[in-house]
Amino acid sequence: MEMISLEKELKENSYPGRGIVIGRSADGTKAVTAYFIMGRSVNSRNRVFVEDGEGIRTQAYDPSKLSDPSLIIYAPVRVLGNKTIVTNGDQTDTIYEGMDRQLTFEQSLRSREFEPDAPNYTPRISGILHIEGGKYSYALSILKSSNGDPSACNRFTFAYENCVAGEGHFIHTYKCDGDPLPSFEGEPKLVAIPDDMEEFAQMLWTSLNEDNKVSLFVRYIDIASGKYESKIINKNQ
Repeated sequence: MEMISLEKELKENSYPGRGIVIGRSADGTKAVTAYFIMGRSVNSRNRVFVEDGEGIRTQAYDPSKLSDPSLIIYAPVRVLGNKTIVTNGDQTDTIYEGMDRQLTFEQSLRSREFEPDAPNYTPRISGILHIEGGKYSYALSILKSSNGDPSACNRFTFAYENCVAGEGHFIHTYKCDGDPLPSFEGEPKLVAIPDDMEEFAQMLWTSLNEDNKVSLFVRYIDIASGKYESKIINKNQ
């Protein structure tokens, strides 16, 4: 698979929706993930990321403007032992609870489908980073309608073992802007992962469409020690 420029990819797409990047830093020592949200409606744009234990959650920036919390208030990131879960919805909790009962990542998602937000039927995208004994692997999942038909759910899981230093994969909810919004198609995209968390976060944030971007989370985890550093950027301050 040809590596694409993540910066160019984001700058040329005004509405990828919500996106997950997972990979390994160029020096090979860090497991890396990023998650961003965008919004077109007042309700979707009225959000910020806040820290919640070892993870994060979304909350309304202005509670008086919150009209429907069902699909926008959730915990995008949770940590279960040596596993970090990243998703675009409350399936974070489904994965956490399932894996806590010894189910696999894929098995945990069997009880979920795409979001019930007709006519978009927004895909549920999920990722998991697993660090154990100095080894690092990750997986990405997308649950989507069958070309906009909500009677069928298509499930795809992509697993990456012994991931290469400096490489990662990017998946997002929407192919591009539209009405209805077209779902992401194909495999997660191969992208470069730098060593510098601040540099990576700033590149992502400045590349996202200025009108539609809402919040960004980036985390670098030391594969040897499990210690991590994170960064949150919110448009609403």
